[in-house]
Amino acid sequence: MYMDVDDVCAILGVSKTYAYSLMREYNKELKAKGYIVVAGKISTKFLAEKIYGMKVED
Repeated sequence: MYMDVDDVCAILGVSKTYAYSLMREYNKELKAKGYIVVAGKISTKFLAEKIYGMKVED
């Protein structure tokens, strides 16, 4: 359901600093659409939509 910074780092192969930056940007986008966001977490489904080639298993 949600991923934290360590999950994002592992999946994308990026530093924690960059992962936090992406998470802030994506959460800001979700908040602007009216969704409730959790600081330090990102929706797995939303991240999969934003990252080309990422698949989410139900």
